[in-house]
Amino acid sequence: MDMKPRCRIFKTPADVARYFAGELSEKINRAARKGKILNIALSGGSTPKILFSELASEYSQFTGWQNVNLYWVDERCVPPGDPESNYGMTKKLLIDAIDIPGHHVHRIRGEDDPELEAERYSREIMENVPSRRSIPVFDIIILGMGDDGHTASIFPGNEKLFSSDKICDTAIHPVTKQKRVTLTGKVINNAKEIFFLVTGIKKSSVISKIFSKNENSAMFPASHVKSNSGRTVWLIDEEAANNSE
Repeated sequence: MDMKPRCRIFKTPADVARYFAGELSEKINRAARKGKILNIALSGGSTPKILFSELASEYSQFTGWQNVNLYWVDERCVPPGDPESNYGMTKKLLIDAIDIPGHHVHRIRGEDDPELEAERYSREIMENVPSRRSIPVFDIIILGMGDDGHTASIFPGNEKLFSSDKICDTAIHPVTKQKRVTLTGKVINNAKEIFFLVTGIKKSSVISKIFSKNENSAMFPASHVKSNSGRTVWLIDEEAANNSE
């Protein structure tokens, strides 16, 4: 199997969301026909917002949601009703619009003590997600990327989270100092399929540097993401693909 990261470019963020929503529904359908449950880890951010809105609009009557377990890649340490909550955003835009069993929604409790919650969420994942070599194997992980090249809540300078033996760990935003709970790099890279959804001109410089694969690429955490045994796919819009800088 070819495990090199792939990249597809679309005209607009809406086109990225529309394409991936269709692909995701097909994957869920194929799993449902086999009686399988897909374990999917979601991200927050501007592009996932567009994706969730697309899914809610076009796939609200989709019966395949019964065959999905939802997890989160990371969460800000805020209550679920806070505007910054990744879970809260997903609930408002997607979960409230689809027919998914409540016990299939596995949120990170951002309102709880970060260190204790990282441990608790690790246990919840290990109890519900199949593992390989004691590392959970998600079927699909959906990632975004920040302007600084961070992904999940793994920020530049904190690449040690890619070698951590933990399933979840805590992180601190380098600017706001906000605490986060995040999946570690080993768990992310153990997924069967990883999809980056990245849009906007502000991401173009980092995208260009990551794909140039030179000595500077490693400074961006997103460059360390690659599925160990499956597919890593970058879905980006034309603005993010603009490498003129």
